[in-house]
Amino acid sequence: MQPQDIEDLIERYNSGMTTPAENALVESWYLKYKHGDPYLSQEQLEEDQKESLDNLLNEIQGRTKRIQLSRWAIAASILFFMAVGGYFFSINNNSRRQIAAVKPQKQDVAPGGNKAILTLGDGSTIVLNGAKIGKLARQDNILIKKAADGQISYRDVVVDFHPSKNIIYNTATTPQGGQYQFILADGTKVWLNASSSIKYPVVFNGNERRVELTGEAYFEVAHNAKKPFKVISNGQTVEVLGTHFNINAYNDEQAVKTTLLEGSVKVSAGKVSNIIKPGQQARFDHGLIDVMNVDADEVVAWKNGFFFFEDNNIQEVMRQLSRWYGVEIKYEGQLPSRRFSGEISRNVNLSQILDILSFKQIHYKIDGKTIIVMN
Repeated sequence: MQPQDIEDLIERYNSGMTTPAENALVESWYLKYKHGDPYLSQEQLEEDQKESLDNLLNEIQGRTKRIQLSRWAIAASILFFMAVGGYFFSINNNSRRQIAAVKPQKQDVAPGGNKAILTLGDGSTIVLNGAKIGKLARQDNILIKKAADGQISYRDVVVDFHPSKNIIYNTATTPQGGQYQFILADGTKVWLNASSSIKYPVVFNGNERRVELTGEAYFEVAHNAKKPFKVISNGQTVEVLGTHFNINAYNDEQAVKTTLLEGSVKVSAGKVSNIIKPGQQARFDHGLIDVMNVDADEVVAWKNGFFFFEDNNIQEVMRQLSRWYGVEIKYEGQLPSRRFSGEISRNVNLSQILDILSFKQIHYKIDGKTIIVMN
């Protein structure tokens, strides 16, 4: 591929005329090398590019089935990636030539991390990210502990202890820019996303295990055929015996989305209900439940440290960024109509993601904890 061909390709990219595969490759390379070490020698950078291309080839080959690329398309993508790598490197070393240049930002926002507040049954609170490792509290013979990795667990102090009839509830809340992991008293694992909360009993008495969720969480439910596990969120109920699933129930999202990874899940709302299978998603909106096939791994990308976008508009993208980076989003002028697809790490500073959007003709500025998006 000649430099003029690459210029044409980038121009098509900026005009929204490229394929999804070309979009992903340009944006992946840009994210890695726009913010690379400016002091690397040309030999070091070329070696780094070669290693990156090897990794990219392995990744594309591993995802060939999902994105349906043929062998020649993979080869063409790698050639394209190599050509773009060399061309952008020449741009970085020649100040007279610039394509999709992004001005450095004076302000930036760091990514979120493990942050949460635990509210106990007596109303007292514990800031989990600031709490010491070990015992946090004891309630109804249940010991609440914080592990070295920050995970919170609930364990019986005496196995044959008979809990009191009064149910004691705890509530875990994550702020903007926070996430946290818990192990409930029955062994169920919960990953809580940013701007979310979950209310649960310290001991699951009776014939069911019932929790209440706002926001988003991923569950790995401990199997117990005698006690179904129920999650109540925004007017719907998810009922399982033991399985892995994700619920997105943010108030500012149009629908409540329940996605199944393993097992079986029953989703109910009023008189309407549906049973979904692994790889399916139930969307509850205005009293109706629609079921569709999805890539469940992409839905839980947040749990694994990534943002995943698939033909999302700018508002959908910004809502995710707002929760994770703890920022307010404002818009000036007409909203950009462009759509976005791709996977980006949640462990980078906000400006790096905004630079990707800027690369696609989205203009912005950072004003403290406010992001102003301009068309």
